Amino acid sequence: MVLPLPEERVPVDLDMRVWGMGEDGRAFSQRARAHNISAGGALLCQIEHDLKIGDTIGVQAGEKKTRCKVVWATNTRSVQKIQVGVQLMSKLECPWAALLPRNEEDAPIVAPGRRRWERHKINILIALYDERTSVPIRVTASDISASGCYVETLSPFPIGTGLGAELWLGPEKVMTRALVRTSDPRVGMGIEFVGLKTEGQQRFQAYLQAKDPFGCSIEH
Repeated sequence: MVLPLPEERVPVDLDMRVWGMGEDGRAFSQRARAHNISAGGALLCQIEHDLKIGDTIGVQAGEKKTRCKVVWATNTRSVQKIQVGVQLMSKLECPWAALLPRNEEDAPIVAPGRRRWERHKINILIALYDERTSVPIRVTASDISASGCYVETLSPFPIGTGLGAELWLGPEKVMTRALVRTSDPRVGMGIEFVGLKTEGQQRFQAYLQAKDPFGCSIEH
């Protein structure tokens, strides 16, 4: 018997809305956090209502909603309150799909030992939007490619934080979802652009190449 490969779980700090019927029979609706996600489920924290295994609840990330089944629940008796493991009723309705790793077939073919996209040491202004506030944070990326960048900041976000990113490629404004992959206190953070389609990445990389023809290829 061949067992299926476990789904890759991505650490995040994602703002969620959760609603349903608690174990006490009362309806509830509240804010919560997702601390890891996969294509088939998530770990939800800060739940304030007891839930039973097998319960169906609604979850919302951004503008996308779906239904999930509770597969386990535990009261941490801490600031994390009740933690709940949930499984999506349908993977076709995954509300956090944009934050998951892209399929390898979506990426360009590259030589062994090379990154998928060349990185460029040029300054690009970026506005980052934390989903918990509408006020943008403006930073400068000095190490950037079509798949992500590194920005210097004294107050980096925690690893896994989901952000909105807005940047200008000449006259063209590009907006995408982003995910904090590395966080160095009082130094900066590495950000992955997770919302760009392959066509958008190609246009992005062509712009960087035109600005910095010699680029800066870096090994894995």
